[in-house]
Amino acid sequence: MGFGWIEERAARRRRAGLVRTLRPRPAESPLLDLASNDYLGLARHPEVTEGAARAARTWGGGATGSRLVTGSTELHAELEAELAGFCGFEAALVFSSGYAANLAAVTALAPHGSLIVSDAGNHASLIDGCRLARGTTQVVAHADPEAVRKALGAHRGPAVVVSDTVFSVDGDAAPLAALAAAGREHGAGLVVDDAHGLGVLGAGGRGAARAAGLAGDADVVVTVTLSKSLGSQGGAVLGPAPVIDHLVNEARTFIFDTGLAPAAAGAALAALRLLRREPRRAARAREVAAHLHTRLTAEGLEAVRPDAAVVSVRAPSPEAAVRWAADCRAAGLAVGCFRPPSVPDGVSRLRLTARADLSGEQLEHAVRVIGETRP
Repeated sequence: MGFGWIEERAARRRRAGLVRTLRPRPAESPLLDLASNDYLGLARHPEVTEGAARAARTWGGGATGSRLVTGSTELHAELEAELAGFCGFEAALVFSSGYAANLAAVTALAPHGSLIVSDAGNHASLIDGCRLARGTTQVVAHADPEAVRKALGAHRGPAVVVSDTVFSVDGDAAPLAALAAAGREHGAGLVVDDAHGLGVLGAGGRGAARAAGLAGDADVVVTVTLSKSLGSQGGAVLGPAPVIDHLVNEARTFIFDTGLAPAAAGAALAALRLLRREPRRAARAREVAAHLHTRLTAEGLEAVRPDAAVVSVRAPSPEAAVRWAADCRAAGLAVGCFRPPSVPDGVSRLRLTARADLSGEQLEHAVRVIGETRP
């Protein structure tokens, strides 16, 4: 049978405790949410939802085509200009998802004959971009500028260093300034995914590159998602104008994909403007993360010190992590559950989102539930 092999794969997943299932949530959930990526609590903010509704009423339910045909609206251009200005870059290009933005940046900036130096902890979208690129990929040790320097030193020709700014599993930050310095010694560009940094790191949430003093540099390209701190959907690439023009002409996930829906663009634009007015939200997300870490470790749990808004708590096994997350849910708390193959180190854990809109009472409730349900 053509797909008979699927059942054996499913059986292996069941034996390993790695079965994944969809769990549709209702519009109004009774659970305290520490599982989503809504870092600033903007996904349901009235200004953001009205921005989405207004854009849909004005531009329609969909973009109607690829960006190069009918899918680019004045709203997309407005969002790109404000994103670039907010983060300190010359230009920006909006995509239908952060995943598509990462595929575009890596594949279009790593042609045949080039070297991609990729961090071992990178997100799946960066890894897939490396796999699809025509350049050669060398994976190096996590957050190790010396390993990057060594890889670049053995190569002659174009090269690019690729890394998350904040790694999604443990929430640790990449040493961006050191990575840029290593790249510059060998004439390599730097492409970083700031999905978990935008809205959380940098002055007023302007991102990790801005915090590291790299925003706007001619050899630095940043990708972001609109689906985390901005509470919407979609992604973008930020960088020098010639790089953005290159992506318009050569990035396949831009050329052949339908443009971002106007409602998502309108929501992201409204969230960005709200963040400009209320920059304190970024600092609050970091404070919540630090408080969660302090309280969880005081309870004797193995929590990784967060550099942004992700707090990771180690579990003894995949099965224990699944049971722990289920017990938290039964007690009214939604938490993320990361297991192999989603975690590069093979260690299962709960993944908590430190949202800026969480109250002290909610944080104490979360700590109490996680501690009482530990395996």
